[in-house]
Amino acid sequence: MGEHCLLSFFSRKLNPSLQVGRIFEISQEDLLRRDIKGLIVDLDNTLTEWGRDAMAEETLDWLRQAQDNGFGICMLSNNRGDRLARIAETLNIAFIEGASKPRRRGFRQAIELLQVEPERIAVIGDQVFTDVLGGNRLGLYTILVSPMSSREFIGTRLVRIPERAVLGALKRSKRKG
Repeated sequence: MGEHCLLSFFSRKLNPSLQVGRIFEISQEDLLRRDIKGLIVDLDNTLTEWGRDAMAEETLDWLRQAQDNGFGICMLSNNRGDRLARIAETLNIAFIEGASKPRRRGFRQAIELLQVEPERIAVIGDQVFTDVLGGNRLGLYTILVSPMSSREFIGTRLVRIPERAVLGALKRSKRKG
């Protein structure tokens, strides 16, 4: 595969629609202008630090405001267990565990739960190879946030290496083009 083909693939499948530092930096007004009605959100290092229940007050405020603005929210995680259910119940949102992101199944389940057309859904997560790739495969609006913490599952830490390379290549290609 030539460099142009590889960059084309990266651009189509791994390039987020938007990239921000934290979830609370996402403008809900911009999402509403884009006619976004549903949000599929990752848990670890997007809403909370990996393995933790507690959320930053800014994150909680952003989620409450999203609900007040009429966004449907579904938490989509590759994790399983009581922690997901506790957090989802606290937030009063739907959740799907064991999603096997970037496989389409979990995203399709979230779309069905949200009862919103795919073109009106944004995916928010901290990983290119799970959240962004999975959302882009279904034509969803994808938002990449910076991980909240460097503390993460060992497999995720290893995937961060090629992820940094991909994001760097995308950034360089945007500067050229």
